Amino acid sequence: MKRRFGRFHHHFHPKRPGIWFQIKAICIQIFLPLICFQLLRTLLLPTTFDIVLLTLMIAFYLSLKLRII
Repeated sequence: MKRRFGRFHHHFHPKRPGIWFQIKAICIQIFLPLICFQLLRTLLLPTTFDIVLLTLMIAFYLSLKLRII
């Protein structure tokens, strides 16, 4: 029986993260420099769009960092 069903069984590798975890890790690494750049841009030339964009970027970054998403 084991041989018959063994070829259809997929093993789970807990040491290897899934694609969603890799995407989240990449987003966390990319968003921090983008937030810093956007903060400097907002401090130099503040517009409503810049403030809203900075707020959304910080909220998305924190939700990823705190594992809400």
